[in-house]
Amino acid sequence: MSAVLQSDQARFEAMQESRLAEVLLIEQRAYPHPWTRLNFCDVLRAGYQAQLLCAQDRVLGYFVAMKGVEEVHLLNLTVAPDYQGQGWARVMLDALTLWARAQGAQWLWLEVRKGHLHALRVYERQGYRRVGLRKNYYPAAKGQREDAVVMSLRL
Repeated sequence: MSAVLQSDQARFEAMQESRLAEVLLIEQRAYPHPWTRLNFCDVLRAGYQAQLLCAQDRVLGYFVAMKGVEEVHLLNLTVAPDYQGQGWARVMLDALTLWARAQGAQWLWLEVRKGHLHALRVYERQGYRRVGLRKNYYPAAKGQREDAVVMSLRL
């Protein structure tokens, strides 16, 4: 288990292809159906907002968001398993909200697995509201599919 890090030790930096090996290790440890290297390369090439949250030489987590017309869509927010439960998701959501406001966004949108109760609680505590359901949105075990809860935050 890694040590608890203080928020004054953390910093954001732009996600770069040179750090994708670290990101992919976190992604694979965090999810049964992780994003691929190609997924991350595509968002970097497209110029999406992709930020790493780092402390010392470690990646604590990251987020990827896409700007639209008066809205931002959160595509991926992941805290490294060793640092979960320490408030880093809230730090990244706060940074995302500040960036989205600076872009002129009026709304933040996201999808989250219906069964990911911890993530649902984190988003709800940050003010996100459940606004819909996307049936069979995510891949699940044994060839099944899982519904996504659509959530939004008015900025």
